[in-house]
Amino acid sequence: MDAKGWEYWSIVEKYTDEVIRIRRDFHMNPELGNEEVRTSGIVAGVMEERGLEVKRGIAGTGVVGLLEGGEEGRVVALRADMDALPIQDLKDAEYSSRCAGKMHACGHDAHMAVLLGTAMVLTELRRKLKGKVKFIFQPAEETTGGAKRMVEEGVLDNPKVDAVFGLHVSPEIQTGWPGIRYGVANACSDAFGVLIKGKAAHGANPEKGTDAIAIAAQLINAYQYIVSRQIDPLKPGVLTIGTISGGTQANIIADEVKLTGTIRTLHENVRETIIERMESIAKNLCRGMGGDCEFLVIPGYPSLVNDDHMVKVVETAARKVVGNNLLYIDSPRLGVEDFAYYLQKVPGAFWRLGTGNKKKGIECIPHNPYFDIDEDALAVGVAINTQIVLDFLA
Repeated sequence: MDAKGWEYWSIVEKYTDEVIRIRRDFHMNPELGNEEVRTSGIVAGVMEERGLEVKRGIAGTGVVGLLEGGEEGRVVALRADMDALPIQDLKDAEYSSRCAGKMHACGHDAHMAVLLGTAMVLTELRRKLKGKVKFIFQPAEETTGGAKRMVEEGVLDNPKVDAVFGLHVSPEIQTGWPGIRYGVANACSDAFGVLIKGKAAHGANPEKGTDAIAIAAQLINAYQYIVSRQIDPLKPGVLTIGTISGGTQANIIADEVKLTGTIRTLHENVRETIIERMESIAKNLCRGMGGDCEFLVIPGYPSLVNDDHMVKVVETAARKVVGNNLLYIDSPRLGVEDFAYYLQKVPGAFWRLGTGNKKKGIECIPHNPYFDIDEDALAVGVAINTQIVLDFLA
């Protein structure tokens, strides 16, 4: 089945050029997390022009639009993130970023354009809606977890949201194909730091000091033991040490070494086990070797767990639009996504919109300076979003 056979495709087509124009404007004028002033102003303006009730300034630069349907019913929310990345755009396109060192390298420009296009289409279909639709545009997905602040400031209340849906463009999937996954879809993350404290001494007299570098070497090896021997091998976990720094001179025993890194897991119990074992091993090993340490964990995003019933809503809606052109994603990603915060409060689903096209040379993964999308996918994203809302509020 081709998406053009979908019953409301003519309405989507009417707005497709505008959706592409909006996406390109955002791409040329990217703003980093919590700085999305111009972006949020455009988002709010587009929705206000269509008669939606709009609230600005949520969680700083966040915007929410509310569309009232023709009858009373449930409330469904759709979400897009707005922030760009601190990456220099290196691709050769007429819509390449005009802001040095800033780029929409993760497709948030497309997410916003698709959601605004969905608002345009649903405004024409509002009499068919038995309920309300919230359009959530949030800041800082890439940095400070804007979703958490949006939730804390009541974006899922007044009126209370019954379900929430979000999408992410995916160049690994063929243009226009939706990708879905039941259950756990993304990992949770934590950052950590270990400050190992030893005692300085001359390199010729190591017995008079406590070598923090030698302790660090033992600790790094010990940390690999956690993943390989202390967690269930059927529940994946990744413990990565990204930086190590210490020492002042080649002939001086180092008195301090600092390690920093990241932890990625899919299950909360594994997350807790890894952190507990890391702290215990660090303190006991350091003290056993005559030193001491400080251990710090900075909690990151929670694991993104889709509600199976809501994934089914997405699957059913997608099939109405694209037929069998649907991909079942067979494994979760160890990347993180702050849409997880919404799913901790209300049932919902996060799905992938295929935007890759090898024939057009569009296949770079996100966070790459040559990242781009096949814009033919935008209309399909609008159509599937629209059908999700129509089905959920039916």
